[in-house]
Amino acid sequence: MTSRDVEYDNLIEGANKDIGFFERYLTVWVALCIAAGIAIGQFVPFVPDVLGELTYAEVNLPIAVLIWVMIFPMMLQVDFKSVVGVKNEPRGLTITLVANWLIKPFSMFAIAWLFFNVVFEPYITPELRGEYLAGAVLLGAAPCTAMVFVWSYLTRGDAAYTLVQVAINDLIMLFAFAPIVMFLLGLGDIFVPWETVLLSVVLYVVIPLVAGYATRTALINKKGKAWFDEQFLPKFGPVTMIGLLATLVLLFSFQGEVILDNPLHIVLIAIPLILQTFFIFALAYGWAKAWKVRHCIAAPAALIGSSNFFELAVAAAIVLFGIHSGAALVTVVGVLVEVPLMLALVRIANGTKSYFPQ
Repeated sequence: MTSRDVEYDNLIEGANKDIGFFERYLTVWVALCIAAGIAIGQFVPFVPDVLGELTYAEVNLPIAVLIWVMIFPMMLQVDFKSVVGVKNEPRGLTITLVANWLIKPFSMFAIAWLFFNVVFEPYITPELRGEYLAGAVLLGAAPCTAMVFVWSYLTRGDAAYTLVQVAINDLIMLFAFAPIVMFLLGLGDIFVPWETVLLSVVLYVVIPLVAGYATRTALINKKGKAWFDEQFLPKFGPVTMIGLLATLVLLFSFQGEVILDNPLHIVLIAIPLILQTFFIFALAYGWAKAWKVRHCIAAPAALIGSSNFFELAVAAAIVLFGIHSGAALVTVVGVLVEVPLMLALVRIANGTKSYFPQ
């Protein structure tokens, strides 16, 4: 076992002592938070109304703060000496990049087209079918940026490797998002909300990374690495879960009215999105298994492609089709199903860890 494995084991062991109650009943907490969020949206609507106004470039700032709370514990673990070692394990990056950019957008288009135009054809008007397909493509063309750190943390992923995977994906997204969407939708002029992309990278990668590095360096210099690993890091065990549950309450308070007003179409839209998520995860995770990639790299590699950059998808859908369009509704449903789905995939990844090299 390497020193890094020991570091993770110490962290998780300490964290489990504190968050065992949360983890043991996580499904219950998620359900309660979803219900609480919808109830807040219905009975005290001024709360989501006020918080929803705190938005810049389609990025909601209260949610950004909660995401910082979720990902800061993982940023504390990033050792920049380990980033250099990523080049020695290129297979994880290869899997992530191929799954995200050569497969995911096209499989999303194919699955969404099949369900919206064939399977659910009697229930969806022709106009809405096109808009639903567009919303699905916008989701499929943008891999996740911020929440990946949470999923990686929950699967004991390699923090430094995950950081490199996210950074390279974001760089590619700046150039590939618009051409992919234009090609799949046959649109001639796609507006890319660059402010949303750049602001998200700064908020969800740069700021927490700098804060985590500064905190780690200062505390190790002052207290020593043993104290940092054995006493300081375990205290952040519950923080990620608390941030995740608070984010759920806020997200669902924003979208409660949409859910209650469109129950049938929420289900019709959610089905292909769920199938796409499981398909990409199975593909990337199975590929990593065949290539004998270490689990701490394989799990984040599969989870990055499975989740979506929903801020970018929502912003692009609103700009292209309008806030009340079918495309915008699909991207909202993408937000709604993402967290429960990703928690299920995290559970699968943790339950199959023994099949991978450690």
